[in-house]
Amino acid sequence: MTAFDVVALGESMVTFLPSGPGRLADVPSFERGIGGAESNVACVLAAAGHSVQWVSRVGADAFGDHLVEAITAYGVDTSAVRRDPVRPTGIYFRTAGDRATDAHEVAYYRAGSAASAMTADNTDLDAVRSARVLHLSGITAALSDDCLGLLRELTARRPGRPLVSFDVNHRPGLWHDTAGPRVLLDLARGADVVFVGEDEARDAWGLRGAQAIRDALPEPDVLVVKYGKGGAVMFDRDIEGTEDADGTATLVRALRVDVVAAVGAGDAFAAGFLSATLRGLPARDRLRHGHLMAAAALTVPGDLAAPPSRDHADRLAALDDEAWGTLRLGPGWTEAVTRADEEVRTP
Repeated sequence: MTAFDVVALGESMVTFLPSGPGRLADVPSFERGIGGAESNVACVLAAAGHSVQWVSRVGADAFGDHLVEAITAYGVDTSAVRRDPVRPTGIYFRTAGDRATDAHEVAYYRAGSAASAMTADNTDLDAVRSARVLHLSGITAALSDDCLGLLRELTARRPGRPLVSFDVNHRPGLWHDTAGPRVLLDLARGADVVFVGEDEARDAWGLRGAQAIRDALPEPDVLVVKYGKGGAVMFDRDIEGTEDADGTATLVRALRVDVVAAVGAGDAFAAGFLSATLRGLPARDRLRHGHLMAAAALTVPGDLAAPPSRDHADRLAALDDEAWGTLRLGPGWTEAVTRADEEVRTP
C-alpha cells in the first residue's frame, strides 16, 4: 500500500464560472471548472510537490469523468475514487462577485449526489489512514447522515491514526437542521490540526476572538484562527513559544493582494500550511506559506491557481517582518517569478 503525504476525503463538483459580472439570470455563458474544498487542498499540495490522494465518489457520468481527469492532471492520485452508477456528480453555478457581498449568488445541484453516499462501509478506511496527514472538512459532514458517520469514524481518537486535519468550513445552507454548529465543534475536537475563520466561529458558536475559540477547542494540538485580511493566529502546544499558560500564540499578518476573486483562498491557505507542516517548518513559516498559497488563489478567477515554486515561496517566507509587511502581490505573480528564475538559470 502506497503511503501518501496527504489523503484528502470529500466531495468535488463541476463548477460553472460566469463569463462576466451580473446576476445568474443575466450571465449569458459559463466556463467549466472544478471545485471542492478537499480536492482543492489536494491539487495545491500535489502541485507543490507532495504525494497526495483524493478519496471520494462521483457519478458514472461525463461530469464525473471530467472531475477525475482534471484532478489527476494536477498530479493527485485518484485510484480510490469510486463511481456511483445511480447517483450523479454534483455541479454548481456562481456569480463573479465576492461571496462576502449580497450580490454573490451560488446555485448548487448536489442533493443526492454520488459523494453524499460515502459511508464508513464503502470507503477503504485502511487506505485513508495510511497517509501522514488526513485532511477533512465540515462540508462532508453536512452532505448526509452516512457522510457524518464517516467523519465521526475518521476523527475518533485511536492509536496509529494519521495526523487529522480539519477545516471547519461552516456552510449554514447545507445543514437541514440546527445541529450543524454543535456537530462541527465535536468533529473539530477530534482533530489534530483545525482551521477556522474567526467570522465563522462567531456565526456558528457565538465566539469572538482567537483566545475564546482556543478555550472552546483545547483538544487539537494545532488551532489556526483566520482573520481574512487581518492575518491568522496559530496555537500549537508542541512548538516552543507558540502557546503558553497565558494563551499567547503566533500571529502572522496577511499579504496585501490585488484580489481577482475571493474563492478558494481558504483551501489554498490550508494546503500551504500543511505543506510547511510536512516539511517541519516553524510556526511563523507555516502561516506565511498559508498566506502565500492563499495569495495565489486570490489572484485568479477560479478556485485553483498554480502555486509559487517551493524555492520562491521559501524566499518570501524568510523575509524580515518589514519586508513581509510591504510585499504586495497581483495577478500573474507566480508565473512572473517562474519566468524570472528561468532567465537567471539560462546562460
